[in-house]
Amino acid sequence: IPELWSDEVIGAYKSNLVVANLVTKLNHKGKKGDTIHIPVPSRGSASAKAANTQVTLSAATNTTVDVSINKHYEYSKLIEDIAEVQSLASMRKFYTDDAGYALAKQVDTDLVDLGEGFQSGATTDGSYTTAFIGTGTTAWSGTNEADITDAGLRALILKLDNADVPMDNRSLIVPPVCANDLLGINRFTEQQYIGSGDAIRTGKIGMIYGIDVYVSTNCDTVGSGGGTGSSGGGTERVGILMHKDALVLAEQVGVRSQTQYKQEYLGDLFTSDTIYGVKELRNDAGLCFVVPAS
Repeated sequence: IPELWSDEVIGAYKSNLVVANLVTKLNHKGKKGDTIHIPVPSRGSASAKAANTQVTLSAATNTTVDVSINKHYEYSKLIEDIAEVQSLASMRKFYTDDAGYALAKQVDTDLVDLGEGFQSGATTDGSYTTAFIGTGTTAWSGTNEADITDAGLRALILKLDNADVPMDNRSLIVPPVCANDLLGINRFTEQQYIGSGDAIRTGKIGMIYGIDVYVSTNCDTVGSGGGTGSSGGGTERVGILMHKDALVLAEQVGVRSQTQYKQEYLGDLFTSDTIYGVKELRNDAGLCFVVPAS
């Protein structure tokens, strides 16, 4: 495959990732095996030291999280000779951009779906049993979704603070409808342009209370994930507040692109694919909230 094609796909993939840039990443590229065992140490406690006595050893209470690398997704197009001869160069760029976008969307979607397990919630039916509503203090019951508010944001942040979740590397990921609500909060519009001077990453729309805010169309719809959900498969949207250590993405094959000439079709088969695994790492380091669809 022309190197230009491959570079364009990788560039489009990286530029369209949102959630994947906000979680813990494990590079497993070029390595064998289908499972990564990650030790998760528990916090210890300090012990008083008495004079002329031995120190007190803290018992190791580490747990292990197994990340299965079991996701393989591809994007393929057949570019027939006549199309190659007659088409503009911009058509090639569309295919490479579309490949990168499609693969990035799939990775982000898989990570967002894990948010259902935060706070020891269900992870199979899309019901978000441990989610809150936009006020931040009330659990979502299936029909009581509410818009995000300034007080609600502070209440959600407090829950992470009380769980001893580090204050750095936190992210707020919201659907477009919620981003629109945030623009009506004075605290957000006052602070959204205040940052560290770092380059703005894809999807970032501002900052509030020291937390970077990202908008993503991949934010889940209640009832998705194969089940009916508590509201019968409605259209309400889910936002996520999380720390980087809440989720992990393990990449075994980042993004590769290949072509093969198919004489029977008189065209080139163009394929881009990726192999990876995702897993919830710390379920108390993130939480979800449900807002109305409009």
